[in-house]
Amino acid sequence: MLVDSLPIHYFFWRYKTISELMINEQIRDREVRVIGENGDQLGVMPVKEAQKLADEAGLDLVKIAPTAKPPVCKIVDYGKYRYEQARKEKDAKKKQKTVELKEIRLSPNIDTNDLNTKMNAAKKFLAKGNKVKITLRFRGREMAHMNSSKHILDDFAESLSDVAVVEKAPKVEGRSIGMVLAEKR
Repeated sequence: MLVDSLPIHYFFWRYKTISELMINEQIRDREVRVIGENGDQLGVMPVKEAQKLADEAGLDLVKIAPTAKPPVCKIVDYGKYRYEQARKEKDAKKKQKTVELKEIRLSPNIDTNDLNTKMNAAKKFLAKGNKVKITLRFRGREMAHMNSSKHILDDFAESLSDVAVVEKAPKVEGRSIGMVLAEKR
């Protein structure tokens, strides 16, 4: 049986080439569409012919679109190509803005000054572009008065209505009621 005689690293090598870009002899297709080093289309040709063109130019044949029919290969310097791809991904990550979810916890017997302090903190979070989750937590006997304490969240949302909109309405989640506010656009 052929599989028993193959070394283990053969399977890892095959797996690695599938996950990354295939280059030169790793390309197993019969025909490929070839793009030259300057970006010009050289047409559809057998892989051996495309590999010969890449060798003459002193560059690599890289499969850039494996799902296309026929697959698209480009004649480029592989190291430089990988570097440029990594650079593009890094730049895309920098430009991407992540929105964090900040949490503010309240209790049903909160005083007005404490509530105002929490509102100011929520305003700061919203001004920075983050979403705010307001959680009203109940402990012990407070659980019996869950429905009567829902007005605290409604008042909180009402007082922040000039800077925020309710993204997720107040909802009972176990021993707490939660609601999410987002910045008004």
